[in-house]
Amino acid sequence: MVDVHPPPARGRAGVVVGWLTINRLVVVVLFIALFAMAVRTPADTDMWWHLGAGRAIVTTGRIPHADEFSFTVRGKPWVNVQWLAQVGMFIAHRIGGDVLLAVLVAGLVVMAFAFVYLQMEGHPFLRAFIIVLAATASSVIWSPRPQMLSFALLGLTSYIVYLFKWRQVNRLWTLIPVFVLWGNTHGGYALGLLLIGCVIAGEALNRVTGRGALPEVLTWREIGLLMGFGILSGLALLVNPYTFGTWVLPFRTVSIRTLQGFIQEWASPDFHNLYEQPVLWLLFALLAVTGFARRRWDWTDLISVVMFGYLAFLARRNVAPLALVITPVLARRAQLVADSVAAQIKLPVSARRDLNPALAGVLNYLILGLVVAATLLKCAVALSPQMIDSGQRQVAPVLAVEWLKNTSPRPLGPMYNSYNWGGYLIWALPDEPVFADGRTDVYNEFLLDYVKVMFVRPGWKEVLDRYGVRLALTERDGFLATMLEVQLDWKLIYQDDQATIWVRQEAK
Repeated sequence: MVDVHPPPARGRAGVVVGWLTINRLVVVVLFIALFAMAVRTPADTDMWWHLGAGRAIVTTGRIPHADEFSFTVRGKPWVNVQWLAQVGMFIAHRIGGDVLLAVLVAGLVVMAFAFVYLQMEGHPFLRAFIIVLAATASSVIWSPRPQMLSFALLGLTSYIVYLFKWRQVNRLWTLIPVFVLWGNTHGGYALGLLLIGCVIAGEALNRVTGRGALPEVLTWREIGLLMGFGILSGLALLVNPYTFGTWVLPFRTVSIRTLQGFIQEWASPDFHNLYEQPVLWLLFALLAVTGFARRRWDWTDLISVVMFGYLAFLARRNVAPLALVITPVLARRAQLVADSVAAQIKLPVSARRDLNPALAGVLNYLILGLVVAATLLKCAVALSPQMIDSGQRQVAPVLAVEWLKNTSPRPLGPMYNSYNWGGYLIWALPDEPVFADGRTDVYNEFLLDYVKVMFVRPGWKEVLDRYGVRLALTERDGFLATMLEVQLDWKLIYQDDQATIWVRQEAK
């Protein structure tokens, strides 16, 4: 859509006030609002073990190939494809602390949706509405973790493929450095390859079902070219310290039996929760506009939405990739409906004269200034030291760890800890190996033993005996804390509103 603007109006001081048209204001406000939405108090349980890994890499100058943080699976092979992102996180934290981490997360969100916006059709108001809905759906994963790089890189990959299919602009060579970077920052590269595969399959179906005359449908030669770059992108993943281990990591991770039953982000969405429902709104909106658009589906769009939708219903963490993929598709079909409605409805011409361009420009800048001020206020509140401290104390045993640092002899010895608290212990007590933490791909079947202890199922004592556990740091209201209260060989030595610490009594 061509956006025609009148010549810039100038105020008495000669300042250009006409550049910021209402359409441009909508776009600017949209991305400022996205940034404001994404700036959050950094308090993710996995954030800390990524920081701890980054610190270890920077300190030792080597990339780990085996577990060094636990005593339960120590020495087990670890394909840490996130190493480069972890180094970046640690350096950013050392420079700007938690505040800089939060700002970087917001920047990656804006980057991802900027690439999505460039793929969308329609009036800026329509695009802005759809993006806000998609952002709300994807916001469940916005946290200081390497997966945010994966989120942005998926947006970039979809834009590169969009240019090739919808704009006949070949930038496929840029997929190679994208996947080299992706293979050293996060395991979500599998989603990028899946997206390329969906486009290849969709374009092949477009041709065999008689849609080859449409300009956006790739020729067989172009399909072959995309397939070639898809293969090269897969090979580019080998450019990392773990080479072929990178290829098998996604398959090994999804095969872990305890993922969906124990790890919340790997479970299916619970649509009884309001914050998980926006993805349904996206899907229902797409269904609605499809009924009114009266145009056959592009096979690439259909296959992409179905495949990413299937993954989103299997695991919460896949809702965000679906939001990126579905947004341009929804915008294309929604614009068809908008054009059809506009052609059928003749709106009355208002007798009101248009607002003076200079005054309109001043009002637009005033609105922009208010939005910027509100964003700065929101960031100042969310990233204040008090808010960060409060947020982190809610998800990590900050007080209990401080007590351990100040009162307990070192080393502490083998200590049981909650899975969600393991990452914080890696960061706050770097010299103390943990019982478990958020690296599910490392612990794998061991998590069955962890769950046995956590829920005090038959054999839980044998698990603690097997690993020589003499301390236990657990949730105050957890099953294990309740059971330890009645065990004669365990003594409570610390308690606060969140955590308890128990020590094992020596047999007399």
